Amino acid sequence: MSFDYGTVNVDASEPVIDVQLLDVNPYSRPGTTIDEIHGIVIHYTANPGSTAQENRDYFNGLKDSHETEASSNFVVGLEGEIIQCVPTWEMAYASNERNADTVSIETGKFTKETYQSMVQLTAWLCKKYNLNEDQVIRHYDVTGKICPKYFVEDEAAWEQFKNNIRKALEE
Repeated sequence: MSFDYGTVNVDASEPVIDVQLLDVNPYSRPGTTIDEIHGIVIHYTANPGSTAQENRDYFNGLKDSHETEASSNFVVGLEGEIIQCVPTWEMAYASNERNADTVSIETGKFTKETYQSMVQLTAWLCKKYNLNEDQVIRHYDVTGKICPKYFVEDEAAWEQFKNNIRKALEE
């Protein structure tokens, strides 16, 4: 990361979210209802220079391209903007066998703004679903995939992220 991932000053209040739901389709938003949320999964888009809007539009375009099944409940962009693609009560195609009981958050390159938004969004979702920081996991923890790259390669950064979530929940 290009910044100090130490403590950030955010709370667990609802962040500004631009709701741009994907069209219901079998490739990115199946419309399948989730009965209960048991965790939050953090992901990495693998195209770090892309914007939240470009990632959202890619997911929505899968309804036409049919190239794969992929999506996320939220995408956080380079300026810290948050776009919601799939309602939290619906399954997104992000976390394999954990799709049916988790909310997913995608991000690309970490900036200070991205990181702050990720902490606040994750803390807010924890508060909303009565979860704690230990129920926040990486895609890596589900499948072994190097995702999110930054948090898999730097275990201390992952632990600091979870500490920041805990502190935000305590505010």
